[in-house]
Amino acid sequence: MSIPYWRLSGFYFLYFAALGGFIPYWSLYLKEAGFDPIQIGELSALLVGTKIIAPNIGGWIADHTGKSIVIIRLAAFLATLIFAGFLWAHEYQDFALITIGFSFFWNAMLPQFEAVTLAHLRDAAHRYSRIRLWGSIGFIVAVLSIGAILEHYPVSWLPLIILALLCLNAVITFVTPEAKSISFDGVAHGILKIIKLPEVLAFMAVNVLLQIAHAPYYVFYTIYLKHAHYSAMVTGLLWALGVFAEIVLFMYMRNLLKFFSLRSILLLSLALATARWLMIGWGADYLWVVIVAQLFHAATFGGTHVVAMYLLHRYFGEQHQGKGQALYTSLCFGLGGVLGSLYSGYYWDLLGSQFVFSMAAACCGLAFIIAYVWVAKESSQDKALLG
Repeated sequence: MSIPYWRLSGFYFLYFAALGGFIPYWSLYLKEAGFDPIQIGELSALLVGTKIIAPNIGGWIADHTGKSIVIIRLAAFLATLIFAGFLWAHEYQDFALITIGFSFFWNAMLPQFEAVTLAHLRDAAHRYSRIRLWGSIGFIVAVLSIGAILEHYPVSWLPLIILALLCLNAVITFVTPEAKSISFDGVAHGILKIIKLPEVLAFMAVNVLLQIAHAPYYVFYTIYLKHAHYSAMVTGLLWALGVFAEIVLFMYMRNLLKFFSLRSILLLSLALATARWLMIGWGADYLWVVIVAQLFHAATFGGTHVVAMYLLHRYFGEQHQGKGQALYTSLCFGLGGVLGSLYSGYYWDLLGSQFVFSMAAACCGLAFIIAYVWVAKESSQDKALLG
C-alpha cells in the first residue's frame, strides 16, 4: 500500500502552523484582552496541563477500538468547534473553560497521529523525518506570516487566523486513511519495573526541569521582546530563526551521532540551555545576544528531543514504546509545562523577567547535574540504538 505522504505531511504542516499562532502570539493576545501576567500564566498552564491526561485517554481508547484516525477526526472537529468560542469570550472564566475544552482535544490529537504515521510507514520508518519536517516548516511560515499581519492589523485578528488553520487541519484528517497498527500481546507486565529504574527516573526529572525552564520562553517571550521595543516582524523572525536552527540540527543529527554519544549531546544541550536563558534574561537590549540565544534552540529543543527519543527506545523497547511516549509527553511536557507557566506568571511582575529567566537557567543547571550523575552513562549502547 502506498504511503499518503502529502496528507500526512499536510497534517503536520497545519497542526504546527496553528501552534505557530499560539506559542509566539497567544500571550500577546491575552495581554491585549486585559489579562495580567498571573492570569496569562494560569491560562497557559491550562493550555498545556491537559497534556497530562489527554494523550493517555486518547491512547487507551485507540488501543481498545483500533480506530485511531476516527478519534483524530473527532478530536480535530471538537477542538475547532470549542476554539470558536474565543471569538465571543470576554471574561477570565470563559477563557479558562474554553482553553480546557479546546486543549484537551488538541493535545489528544498529535500522539495518535504519530502512531498513524508510523503505522503507514512500517518498514520505511526512515522517511518519518521527511514527513515530520513539514511541521517545522508550517511553524516558521505561520510565525512569519502572522508577524507580518500583526504589523498592520490588531492582535484581535489572531483567533480568526488560528481558527482558519484549525479548520484546514480538521479537513485534512478526513482525507487521511486509517492504517493498521502493529499490536503486542501481554505487554502490561514489567513497565513499572522500568519506570522505577534510577536512570529512567533521572531521565524524566531532567526533562521535567527542561520543560519548566522552557515555559517562560513559550509564554512570555513575545511580550518580553515587545517590552524591549522589538517589532512584531522582528519578533516573528527571531521565533523562526530558532525553529530553523532546529531543522538544521535534525538534518545533520544522524551524522553527529556517529561521532558523539547521546550523553555528550545531552550534557552539551543542557549547558547551552543554561546559557541561553541567562542571555535572554540579561541581554535583551543587544540584538546579537538574542540572535545567538535563538540559535541555541537547536540544542535546547532539537538536541534534547532527539536524545530523548533514542533513550525512550532504549528504556522501554518496542513493546512498551507507546506507554513510554505517553508517560514522557504527560509528565515532561504536561507537568513541566504547567509548573513553568505558573511560576513564570506569578513572578513575572513580582520579581521581574530577569529573575524568571534566571530561574529557568537554574533549572537547566540542576538538570545538567542530574544528567551528569545518572543519565545515559552506558554510552556503549548508543551505537546499537543507531543500528
